Amino acid sequence: MPDRPDAIAPGTLYVVATPLGNLEDLTLRALRVLREVSLVACEDTRRTGTLLRAHGIATATTSYFEHNERWKGDRILDALREGRSVALVSDAGTPGISDPGYRLVRDARASSLPVVPVPGASAAVAALSVSGLPTDRFLFVGFLPARAAARRRALEEIAAERPTLVFYESPLRVVDALADMAEVLGDREAFLCREATKVHEEYARGRLSALGARLAEREAVRGEIVLVVEGAPERPVESGADPVALYQTLAAEGRTRREAVKEAARRVGLPAREVYRLVQEAEAAVPRE
Repeated sequence: MPDRPDAIAPGTLYVVATPLGNLEDLTLRALRVLREVSLVACEDTRRTGTLLRAHGIATATTSYFEHNERWKGDRILDALREGRSVALVSDAGTPGISDPGYRLVRDARASSLPVVPVPGASAAVAALSVSGLPTDRFLFVGFLPARAAARRRALEEIAAERPTLVFYESPLRVVDALADMAEVLGDREAFLCREATKVHEEYARGRLSALGARLAEREAVRGEIVLVVEGAPERPVESGADPVALYQTLAAEGRTRREAVKEAARRVGLPAREVYRLVQEAEAAVPRE
């Protein structure tokens, strides 16, 4: 047993949240744990090394990331069994959230090794907290599939979810992802959080289509991105409106099929795919002459 209640316990895995960008966003407890453990397991030893040096910490580091997690995880578990204490950190934020850290936690628990959280920064919660969208219930989706077809299928699966949706996204795919969200989910209110707490941090609120247009104007999009998206509406935006009748009216006005579906979906608060399905069913039900 440790000599004092807050002392580092031998053979314990500490899951330590680190700053998203600003190096000051590290708790006093995290500083002490990182200083006193035997080893720090991190995604990138260079990036974590910068953080440790900034705070005068000289603890040894070892890499633990997606491509070495299996064999390196075994070594870390062996170190814990030998009585060494280990701090698990990610490049930024809370370990285990959309990174392989959860597997080390899972395996440590399966081996009856103690695992202790040292909470702090989380990109998802940071973005949600300043989004202005409902926070009483939210669904953390994480990263969507990279391929367009799989991404749209994944969005279709959550299109009816009422809680606020929180996504991580690559800067290389964010414009396409926003377009798919607008098409599948409907053009909902959303919030863009890019490079949170860093020098070039950016926060923007608007419809999915507007945020997509904002980023599409740029030569390149860079940085870590969190998208917070309004959940499925409780009732149609135009209460009682028939999406098929609305589609037919818009089509008669000269809108293309795609435009009419998207506009009808926006007005009634349904995903465009759902409106398209209803239109197809209605058209199939009309007897042919």
